[in-house]
Amino acid sequence: MSFLDRGARDWLLLELLSGMALTFRYMFKPKVTINYPYEKGPLSPRFRGEHALRRYPNDEERCIACKLCEAICPAQAITIEAEPREDGSRRTRRYDIDMTKCIYCGFCQESCPVDAIVEGANFEFAAETRAELMYDKAKLLANGERWEPELAARIAADAPYR
Repeated sequence: MSFLDRGARDWLLLELLSGMALTFRYMFKPKVTINYPYEKGPLSPRFRGEHALRRYPNDEERCIACKLCEAICPAQAITIEAEPREDGSRRTRRYDIDMTKCIYCGFCQESCPVDAIVEGANFEFAAETRAELMYDKAKLLANGERWEPELAARIAADAPYR
């Protein structure tokens, strides 16, 4: 009997008709795709994207050169050189991140006691050469200045879960 059932299904094109019915059902529903370059999908406040170094409101760098982020980085992508200042505190002279090594684990952000290094929501930082993905202190601080309002809002939204 299965031979006759299969022959009837093939002759009546039931699979084709069920596929067309499914197509017509979805044709009149609202679309779920977005027009990517012009529309962005929602991101979690915990999304880990491009790195940035933040400053205090008085324009002083937050990083105190404790080197916890360098020590905890599993990919060894962070390099820090510290120098003492006149008041006896330490600040970074060199803060480099090799973004080609970075695995975006977020350990650097979690280990920082002063929220100096953060991973922001920017995921559109493609580059043509590897040299462009070697972030130095100036580039990280520029990212922090550019994204500061959004970074502060994301940290505040994530604060109850830390």
